[in-house]
Amino acid sequence: MSELALFIVRAGFLLVLWLFILSIIAIIRADLFSERVLTKVVEKNMPTPLTAPTTGLTNVGDFSAAPGSASVVDTMNTIPNTLVIIDGPLMGTSLAIDRKEVRIGRAPNSDLVLDDDYVSAQHARLQKVEEGWILQDLNSTNGTFVDGQRIGAPVAITPETQVRIGKTIFELRG
Repeated sequence: MSELALFIVRAGFLLVLWLFILSIIAIIRADLFSERVLTKVVEKNMPTPLTAPTTGLTNVGDFSAAPGSASVVDTMNTIPNTLVIIDGPLMGTSLAIDRKEVRIGRAPNSDLVLDDDYVSAQHARLQKVEEGWILQDLNSTNGTFVDGQRIGAPVAITPETQVRIGKTIFELRG
């Protein structure tokens, strides 16, 4: 092999090696300092709050006389306002949700701080919409799971739906 070809191979290898090292540093820096940017796909799939369709009916009927109906209707119409951790290091902890957005992650500025190696600095967020709560994974390394399924786009969370982030499992309750 000629000296020129050997020099080109060495320079190419050195260039690839430096690109690999710089990409690793960028990934570590983004994870440590919470500078992740949402992908355009996730932002495009973010649901927009819709208003309920009107039927034109003013009085549907009085169901208060039916046994147990008032409690069923009331629980169906309430939006959960408490996050309860049911498994993991913080098991038994409950967090009253009194804002439109709850950030979950390892970073100290998160609303729910999970000190877990499997949780990213800015892991996920819960966002309140008219119908209830939307959970969105913020491009975390190890993912967010809703009822055992990893999510890639925002998902509506209903009461009693189990969400796993790292070793912690929680659900929303009203």
